[in-house]
Amino acid sequence: MLRGAGLFVDDIADPHAYHLAFVRSPHASGRIIEIGTEDARAMPGVIAVLTSADLGHPQLTAVLEREEFIATAMPLLAHDKVRYAGEPMVVVVAENRGLAEDAAESVWCEIEELPAVMSFDDAGAVATPIHDEAPDGVLFDLQMFSDDVLEELLAEAPLVLEETFRSGRVAAAPMESRACLGEWRARDEQVVLHISTQVPHQVRTGVAQALGIPESRVRVIAPDVGGGFGLKCVVGREEVVAAAITLRLRHAVRWSEDRQENLMASFHGREQDYRIRAGFDGEGRIVGLDADIRCNIGAYSVSPFSCAVEPLMAATELPGVYKVGRYAARARGFASNKAPTAPYRGVSRPQIVFVMERLMDKAAQRLGLDRVEIRRRNTIQSEDFPYTGPNGITYEPGSYVEALDHCVAEIETAGWWQACEQNDGLLRGVGIANFSERTAYGTATMGLRKMQMTPGFEVSHVRMDASGDVVVTSGTCGHGQGHETTFAQIVADRLGITPDRVKLRQGDTEITSFGWGTFGSRSLVIGGGAAAVAARGVADQIRQVAGEMLEADAADIDLAEGYATVRGAPDARIAIDDIAATVHFRSHTLSERREYLLEASGSADPSGMFSNAAHAALVEVDPGTGDARVLDYIVVEDCGVVVNPMIVEGQVRGGVAQGIAAALYEEMEFSSEGQPQSATFMDYLVPTASEIPRVAVHHLETPCDQTETGAKGMGEGGSIGAPAAVVSALNHALREYHADIDFIPVRPSDLRKILDGTAVVPREQEAI
Repeated sequence: MLRGAGLFVDDIADPHAYHLAFVRSPHASGRIIEIGTEDARAMPGVIAVLTSADLGHPQLTAVLEREEFIATAMPLLAHDKVRYAGEPMVVVVAENRGLAEDAAESVWCEIEELPAVMSFDDAGAVATPIHDEAPDGVLFDLQMFSDDVLEELLAEAPLVLEETFRSGRVAAAPMESRACLGEWRARDEQVVLHISTQVPHQVRTGVAQALGIPESRVRVIAPDVGGGFGLKCVVGREEVVAAAITLRLRHAVRWSEDRQENLMASFHGREQDYRIRAGFDGEGRIVGLDADIRCNIGAYSVSPFSCAVEPLMAATELPGVYKVGRYAARARGFASNKAPTAPYRGVSRPQIVFVMERLMDKAAQRLGLDRVEIRRRNTIQSEDFPYTGPNGITYEPGSYVEALDHCVAEIETAGWWQACEQNDGLLRGVGIANFSERTAYGTATMGLRKMQMTPGFEVSHVRMDASGDVVVTSGTCGHGQGHETTFAQIVADRLGITPDRVKLRQGDTEITSFGWGTFGSRSLVIGGGAAAVAARGVADQIRQVAGEMLEADAADIDLAEGYATVRGAPDARIAIDDIAATVHFRSHTLSERREYLLEASGSADPSGMFSNAAHAALVEVDPGTGDARVLDYIVVEDCGVVVNPMIVEGQVRGGVAQGIAAALYEEMEFSSEGQPQSATFMDYLVPTASEIPRVAVHHLETPCDQTETGAKGMGEGGSIGAPAAVVSALNHALREYHADIDFIPVRPSDLRKILDGTAVVPREQEAI
C-alpha cells in the first residue's frame, strides 16, 4: 500500500464500461408526483435512464423474527415517497461519468414536500408517517430487561443520578468511498461485481434476493478496500442497482461515490439518546441501573443487520465492566428523515462506555470519592470470573482492575497530574475510561438477535502446493487490518514454515468458502481460528508422511524452521518442501494413498469473548477561545494473546483517532427541514494528524481458552474508549467552572458557554 501497489475498485481497468449517476431527492420528505426523463434520454452518449418501475421495483428488506420489530422495505430507487435528502430516485447510464452526471442534472422531479421528522418528538406528531407500517415512527421497541425490585432499590439508594446523555450523528468517511464495477460474464451467465465491501457473501445474497436470481449467478470480488468502519458491512442500494443494470444490459457498468454523496446519502451512525437513573450506596457502589435508550436509525432498516442492531447492543451491554446490582433497559429505534444508519465502528459501545464513565465521575463528585477509587469499587474483580451480570452475559477472565491500575501508574509516570497544575493560563484535565469490548460474536450469540440472516461461524481452507508454499482462503474480508500478515503467522506457526510462504486469498465469493466478512472484531479470532484448525489438519498430514519417510511415529514428528524432525533425534529430519514434492509427484512411493494431497478445511464458531482496556486522555482548553486539544493519550489493552503487536497497536491508534474525532469534531448536522449541512470536509470535521496526539499503547495478556490462538478481538476498542476518556478530561479541565458535559461532540462554542457561565444546552438537532 505504501508503495502505491494497492488495487482498489477504481484501479480496475474496463475502458468499455458504462458509468452511472444517480438523481437524488432534494427534499427530506415528500411524495413523488412525476419524474421527467425525456431530456436526459435524448442526450448523446446516454445509454439508459431508469426509474424504479423500469427495474421492476426491486427492494431490500431486513428482517428480525421478533414481534418488537417492524420490517420496512428499502426500494433500490424511491418511487412513491422520498424519505431523506439524497435518496436515489433515478439512475442514468452513459458512456462516461461526465455525460452521466450532465444527464442526471437534466432529469426533473415534481415532489410534494412533506414535513420532515427530525427529532423523537416529531415522530408521532407528523401527519404522514415515514412508513405506514409504523405510524408512531418506532420501528423497534424492546423492554430488554426488567426488574420488579429495581424501583424500590432506587427509592432507598443514598444517591440516585437521573441523567441524559446524547451522541451526535457521524459519517464513516472512509478514505475510499463506496465503489463498484459490474461486469457481465456471458460464458457463465453471471454478474461479477467488484465492490469495496467488508462482506462479499452478504452482498451476493442481497443482490440475488433483490433481483430474484440464484446466488450462483452473482460473483462478488472485493479488491483492496480503503476503509470500511461499518459503512461497507451492509448492502448498499446503489451497488445492487449497478448489478441490476449489468444484468439488464449485459454490459459492464461502474459507479464511484463522490465525497458529497458519501457524506449526505450513504449510511451514518451513532445518533443516540440515553435517559438513565442510577442508584449508588454510600460507598459508591451501583445498586441499580434503569436505562431508556433511543436511537435515531434514519429512514430505513439496513440489510442484513436491521435498525435494531444499535438499540439491542446498547441495552444488552450497558453495564460493561461494572457490577450493577439490578438492571432494567428499554431500547427503541426511531425512524427519521435522515440517511439510514449502519453498525458504525463500535456499535453503541462508545455511547454506553461514555454513559457509564460519566456516571462514575458524577457519583465520585457527589460522594466525595476519588474518580479512580469509585471505578475500582465497582469493577468486576479477578476473583469474580467467570462473572454473570444482571444482563445475562457471562464474562470470562480479563484484567479489568489490572488495566485500570496500570493506566493510572502510566499517568503518574508521565506527570499528567503535575501538568494539570501548571499556572500558564491554559486549563488541563485528565480523563479515564475503563471498559470491555465484546468481540467475535459467534452464531449462538448473534442468534439471540433473531436475525433472518445470522452471522457467526467462519470456514477456512489451507492447501500446500508441491513447492511447500501455502494458500489460505477465508470468508473474512480485510479492509486495512493486516489479515495477510496475521493469518500467515497463524498458519505458518502450525506448519513449521516462515510466514512469507503463506498467501491469503479473501474477498472473492467464487474462491473462498461462505463467510460473514469482517466487522465486530471477529476476523482474527473466528477467521484466524478456522485457519488454525485447517492448518493443524495439514500439519497432521505432513507428520503422517514424514513419519513414514523417517520411519518414525507421526506423533513424534515436530515441524519447525522448514523441517519435519523426529523428536529427540535432531539428525533425523526432512525438509517440508521435500515432503510436499513427494506427496504431489511421488505418491506411489508412499504406503498410503494421499487422496486429498496436503489440504484441509477448518471452522470456528466461538460464543463471543471480552477484550478490555483502560484509556486515559490529557486535554488542554484555551479559555480565550474555547479550543480544546488532546495533548497525550495512554492505552492499556488486553486482547488475549497478541499475534502481532504492530498490527494491534495500529488498530488501537486508528480507533483512538476515530474516538477523538467523535468527541470533539465530527457530526452530521441538519436544518429543521432535513437538509444536510455537513456535505463537505469544510463542514464535516475529520481530524488531521495535527489533532491526534501520541498514543502510547501498553499490552496485558489474559489468554482466552475459547479460541484456537488464545487471542480476543480488538479492532473496535480504540474507538470505544476514547470519547469517554476525552469528555472526562474536558470536565476535569473545567472543574472550577462546574462543567457537566454529557454529550458529544463537544465544540469550542460549547466550552465557551461554560467559560462564560452560560448553561450548556446541546444543539437542537442533537435532541434526537
